[in-house]
Amino acid sequence: MISVICVFNDKNILDKFLMRSLKNQTKEYELILLDNTNNKFKSAAMALNYGGKKAKGTYIMFVHQDIDLEYNDWLRDAEKILDSLKNLGIAGIAGCSENKKLIIFTNIKDGIPAKVNNCGIKIKVPKIVQTVDECLFIIPKSIFKKIQFDENNCPNWHLYAVDYCLTIKRFHKNVFVIPLSLYHVSSADSFSNSYFLTLKKISKKHRKYFKKIYTTCGYWSTNPIQRQSTIILNYITQKYKKNK
Repeated sequence: MISVICVFNDKNILDKFLMRSLKNQTKEYELILLDNTNNKFKSAAMALNYGGKKAKGTYIMFVHQDIDLEYNDWLRDAEKILDSLKNLGIAGIAGCSENKKLIIFTNIKDGIPAKVNNCGIKIKVPKIVQTVDECLFIIPKSIFKKIQFDENNCPNWHLYAVDYCLTIKRFHKNVFVIPLSLYHVSSADSFSNSYFLTLKKISKKHRKYFKKIYTTCGYWSTNPIQRQSTIILNYITQKYKKNK
């Protein structure tokens, strides 16, 4: 069984997308909703650790409120794929491999109106990657019991899954993107001061093990000097894509 955990701050969006797509799922699941309309949780790591500890399923799915699973067998298909993955640490539906250039694997549609992410490569089989996107990812409960989200180095709402993936890889577990499609209303996050605050923290944390951190928002050097140049480059690239 999959435990579905969602932190929400807009019940209308939650009901319109995630809840509607969960309503007719053919596979049994556990639902854990965390109401953050009054800012009870100060960070995603804090909220998801709280919810994850309550989960009873074999797998724990952390998902944004504006996700539409699109079809009624989504959870069934997800669980079947997860059961087949070897040495699974975490799996997402979008993610980046370690390469000389940024390669994003994803079958997601996003934005309004919905369109296929042109920056990504569609997949038909699971792919091993370095990190996955935060919009939806799944962790075996057995793994989550041992490794939880880092509330100290991820003090806001950014990069908490990226940090988790890097930690998982240091424990010699695999990070996967699975070949399932869905609709994510929001497009990629824009950069903010809090994003770069967290980036600095997790870069320092993982510097000895990774020269670069690859995310769906860009790739970053863990070297402080080189990171500044990649921050500028990624900012310019993102701004260009928005204006295109």
